[in-house]
Order: sequence, then structure tokens, then C-alpha cells
Amino acid sequence: MGDVSALDPAITARLKRTADGLVPAIVQQHDTGEVLMLAWLDDEALHRTLTTGRATYYSRSRQEYWVKGETSGNPQHVKEVRLDCDGDTLLLKVDQVGVACHTGARTCFDEDLLGA
Repeated sequence: MGDVSALDPAITARLKRTADGLVPAIVQQHDTGEVLMLAWLDDEALHRTLTTGRATYYSRSRQEYWVKGETSGNPQHVKEVRLDCDGDTLLLKVDQVGVACHTGARTCFDEDLLGA
């Protein structure tokens, strides 16, 4: 997977990755706070996201990188990337063009409540 040297050493030192080198990312619409999806990044995907301004993720099922919107036409333009206090989760604040979910829904989170 990704090259650790591609990132700022201060960020790299704080990141806590899974055994397979991934960090989960919560993806949020930057201006409304709407939670759009959860995705995974390794160091290379994070580097690409930070340097291109386009959300780039690592697909665990396909074991490859994907740029959100490259095939769907619904890109995510990155406004901010933040690391949580424990260093084990990223928050990507994006400008989502169109829908975020592959099902055609605005978000990947089910509209039905499971209960409280």
C-alpha cells in the first residue's frame, strides 16, 4: 500500500492504522454537516487526497484506489481534512456534487431509524 514518506512526518506519527494499514474516514458535507459516508484511506490515499483536493479512498474489496466521482460523476471536492484526538479516524469535509451513495441516495446512511 501507500508510501509513508509521502506524508508530513507529524501526521504520520499521529496516525493509528489498522493491521492492514488503513484509517477510517467519516465524510461530511462541509457547509451543512450532513454525514455522507464512511470510507478507508491508507497513507497513499491520504497523500493523494491532500495534494489533489479530490477525495481518494482505498477499496478493501477491490484492493485498489478510487477517486470519488471518477466513474459516477459525483465527485467530492475536499475542503478540510482533520485527524481525531486519538489519531485513529479522519474527518473529511467535502463539497459533494450530486449523491454520495452508489445506490443513488444522497448519503450512505439508511433513512430508516433503527431505534434509540
